[in-house]
Amino acid sequence: MRQYSADLTPPWKKPQPVPEVPADPGLVVEEPGTGFCGAVIGCEAGTVTLEDRFGKHRVFPMEPRGFLLEGRVVTLVRPSSSSGPARPSRTASGSVAVPGARARVARAGRIYVEGRHDAELVEKVWGDDLRVEGVVVEYLGGVDDLPSIVADFAPGPDARLGVLVDHLVPGSKESRIAESVTSEHALVVGHPYIDIWEAVKPASLGIEGWPRVPHGQDWKTGVCRALGWPPENTGAVWQAILARVNSYKDLEPALLGRVEELIDFVTGSGGA
Repeated sequence: MRQYSADLTPPWKKPQPVPEVPADPGLVVEEPGTGFCGAVIGCEAGTVTLEDRFGKHRVFPMEPRGFLLEGRVVTLVRPSSSSGPARPSRTASGSVAVPGARARVARAGRIYVEGRHDAELVEKVWGDDLRVEGVVVEYLGGVDDLPSIVADFAPGPDARLGVLVDHLVPGSKESRIAESVTSEHALVVGHPYIDIWEAVKPASLGIEGWPRVPHGQDWKTGVCRALGWPPENTGAVWQAILARVNSYKDLEPALLGRVEELIDFVTGSGGA
């Protein structure tokens, strides 16, 4: 007696097979559920790590029919051994990423930066690291308020406070304020740049260098005028600058060292 299949689904309604594509480093795909599009930078334990053009990383499971390649549905598979091992995923700060890591509950300790632009830059480059460590970044709005902020915060062994100050030079008012609040559990460090804009490498912005602005003139306005940027909307200019920062490689070493120092201080022994 002839045996018949119980599957009565018409052929045109059955899922069609899709190509299996090796997740080779550099392959650009899109995860349709989130719309995230990026290049493969890591492949391990059934997951693939993508990096978008802004340097943001996302980890996705390598599920069947899980990605789009040039608009076509594909299934990503591990690259063959001949393709070489995929390089480990790294955060924008250069740290080795922890795939699937959840944000840690916020520590009592904090990092304060001088302004909103500083906070946005730190978030873009060190945000992944800070969430893993449970460190919250806030901004002061001005160094003059630092003594009262530190007094209210009351740093201690279980709540360390780190502060990043713009253009911290010896003998300045800012340096005297910093010295007055520094203690075993409060660390104030500064970078040499007049404004956080200047900590972005000129080459990353396609300019030869940051122009000199005459003393007494608003620095951001003077920079915009010298470079032909709209001086009446420095907020928009900053967003354009920030969009060109993809990783730590776009920042000056003097800023990198200070931020890393603060993160180490807040998360160090006694800072948990």
